[in-house]
Amino acid sequence: MQTVMKKTRMFRTLLIAAVILVVGAVAYQERKPKGPDLKGDLAQCLTDKGVKFYGAYWCPHCTSQKKLLGDGMKKVTYVECAVYGDPQAQTQACKDAGITNYPTWIFGDGTKVTGEQSLVELADKSGCPWTGR
Repeated sequence: MQTVMKKTRMFRTLLIAAVILVVGAVAYQERKPKGPDLKGDLAQCLTDKGVKFYGAYWCPHCTSQKKLLGDGMKKVTYVECAVYGDPQAQTQACKDAGITNYPTWIFGDGTKVTGEQSLVELADKSGCPWTGR
């Protein structure tokens, strides 16, 4: 009987130690300084410089472009050109901007480029810094 009680205490002690280690590791990760948000910084700079990304929900190249930007996409000025339910239709904003291909990027100076752009190309064309080269 005493052996069973000793094993039970040992198990509880090990379980408590494991829980403390896990809680400590999680707390450490939350306090650990995060690295720079390079894509987010680039995306914010693009927006600050008046750059707009025109795309369509059904466009695979637009999807790839969004994935390349990752969480930074939340900071990009994105204009959806497709009308949901009618992939042949285009929104008036995109008609007014003269969008004929997807993705299309229009820069602050009016320069327009189509197709997927690398982060380096976006930085170079916009004058935004990109240190992730």
